[in-house]
Amino acid sequence: MHSLETYQMAMVALGAIGFGVWLLCKGGDWTVDSASAIAERSGLSKLFIAATIVAFGTSAPELFTSINANLSGYPGISVGNVIGSNIANVLMVLGLSAIIAPILIDRKDVRVDAIVMLLATATLVPAMIYGILPRWAGGAMVATIVIYILYQWRASKIEVEDDEDGEDEGANPYLMVVAGITTLLIGSEILVQGAVAGGMALGVPESVIGMTVIAFGTSLPELTACIAAARKGHSEMIVGGIVGSNIFNIFSVLAFSAIAKPLVMDSGFLGFDLPVVIAVTLIFAFFLLARGRISKRAGAVMLASYLAFIGWQYFTPAAGTLLAAI
Repeated sequence: MHSLETYQMAMVALGAIGFGVWLLCKGGDWTVDSASAIAERSGLSKLFIAATIVAFGTSAPELFTSINANLSGYPGISVGNVIGSNIANVLMVLGLSAIIAPILIDRKDVRVDAIVMLLATATLVPAMIYGILPRWAGGAMVATIVIYILYQWRASKIEVEDDEDGEDEGANPYLMVVAGITTLLIGSEILVQGAVAGGMALGVPESVIGMTVIAFGTSLPELTACIAAARKGHSEMIVGGIVGSNIFNIFSVLAFSAIAKPLVMDSGFLGFDLPVVIAVTLIFAFFLLARGRISKRAGAVMLASYLAFIGWQYFTPAAGTLLAAI
């Protein structure tokens, strides 16, 4: 009977996870599309849109999911979601995009972005060692992201053109932003509850759930947007979106989660996951600052590395109870 109840709980949880991920994807799409439309009407450059508007839009699932998880008493999911999403953004999203079409990088344009991304990742180290991210630290991180956005805006080349005929075409982007954010809120609630229930049924630690299932689900908007950009040959949109998303995940998602409630940092991340996200970020920064190009072969290696990372999460002793449940 216990096994039957566990199976039924797992099936219900799986359905909730699937529906939650679908809502997050739809909400992310609506948010990104409408925010991009608003930005384009202002004549902002594609790099600015990708590194700020689009990056924040695709990071919105992580934001709502992590805040909700922390307030619900699951800080491991909140932190794991951010670390896992940053790893997924580089190894999975960037890897798949490069496999579709080699990614070309203008090293001068992304120099500051790469440095800020490295700085954001470095802030994870003292927080992990200290064991908690307090509200004041979250506030300082938010201030940093505001400065970053202002810099991007000032550095962006603005070319405004009158386009009165096209302003009324399609749905109102402002209303679509509201619809997208509302959908993200609902989707994050369903996803968190479904993932937690499924993890409990299978005996998987919440940190592993956040690092894998939720991190993958909330990275789907980035994946969809970058694959579309790869097919159209817009490398700057791919690079800007991923760099900006990784920055927003730390300086916005973790920051607002900590502001809502001091965020407990599971020391278990120190042994493997934190070193992995640091290594992945350093490799990405190397491509941005030194190589200037990500080939199809490099993309394939990234994707294979991500699959190995996921396999490690589920087959280490920490998640060994999953095997017993299966």
